[in-house]
Amino acid sequence: MQYRQLGRSGLRVSVFTLGTMTFGGKGAFAKTGSTDVAGAKRQIDMCIGAGINMFDTADVYSSGVSEEILGEALKGRSQEVLVGTKARFRMGPGQNDAGSSRHHIVSACEASLRRLGRDHIDLYYLHEWDGQTPLDETLEALDILTRAGKVRYAGVSNFSGWHIMKALSTAERNRLIAPVSQQIYYSLQAREAEYELLPLALDQGLGVQVWSPMAGGLLSGKHRRGKPEPEGTRQLAQWNEPPVYDIEKLYDVVEVLVAIGAERGVSAAQVALAWVAHRPAITSVVIGARTDAQLADNLKAAELALSAEEMARLDKASAPPLLYPYWHQASTASDRLSAADLLLLGPSIKTA
Repeated sequence: MQYRQLGRSGLRVSVFTLGTMTFGGKGAFAKTGSTDVAGAKRQIDMCIGAGINMFDTADVYSSGVSEEILGEALKGRSQEVLVGTKARFRMGPGQNDAGSSRHHIVSACEASLRRLGRDHIDLYYLHEWDGQTPLDETLEALDILTRAGKVRYAGVSNFSGWHIMKALSTAERNRLIAPVSQQIYYSLQAREAEYELLPLALDQGLGVQVWSPMAGGLLSGKHRRGKPEPEGTRQLAQWNEPPVYDIEKLYDVVEVLVAIGAERGVSAAQVALAWVAHRPAITSVVIGARTDAQLADNLKAAELALSAEEMARLDKASAPPLLYPYWHQASTASDRLSAADLLLLGPSIKTA
């Protein structure tokens, strides 16, 4: 297992993080899985044995049950591992039971600590943008929690590029604790993060944790062109993340994954995870599984190093189109581009 520095912080995290959205199985989250405490303990044992030191959850997952199960499963191991959770989504019927106000963030953090049975959260994410709460108020809340020892590091999730830059500049201007990481969706199925979010991470020294690196299971190799949907999948249960705008392109990517997997004697899922883990700017990849067998297979991806030729095949099958102003930059600014610019533009310039 590799360990990487989380952005400009001093924290070192494993290249894989165990995601616990499957813990609990309450409400809509039942579509993703229903792991109980006994199952959680088994999966955590497997992950710690493989070298994983980071575990990810959120207050909204199964209405807090995921946090409760994770906390119970980690009893006696609080010094061994890092725990990240998130707040922003609705957790009750009241007017202030959602959002990123000081009121909600502080109360949500305290509720998460109770459910987790911990005295601090190692990495606390704003789970989504709140365009109605002033950012200085939100960051002051994170600052208060950090200085009180309840939060060690703060991050943002599902923000746009300008949202993150506004947060970083607000923190700098007001001398508040700044986010050190972003958690984003990124996979071979959808590489939009390369337009702004990953270049921003390189330029600003922001850590990156990736959620749903297998596109909700779409890249597992089970979903193939011309074949019926497999039983027991999130798609069959009508879990709508991530959206698929070009099903034929998805199938093209899956064919390359399956081919490389067959050539290497590994699963298509391992190939998909290895690709994400070795992309520029990526700190850690959040993996999760309904079953122990799926988790065991995913963990093997930590040992898989794809060749340059294999990475290129996957890049070609999944490359995002250059939107404006990127196509203009690729054609007219190639003499003065940074490493952050080249993350997206490099392949187009090389083949132009």
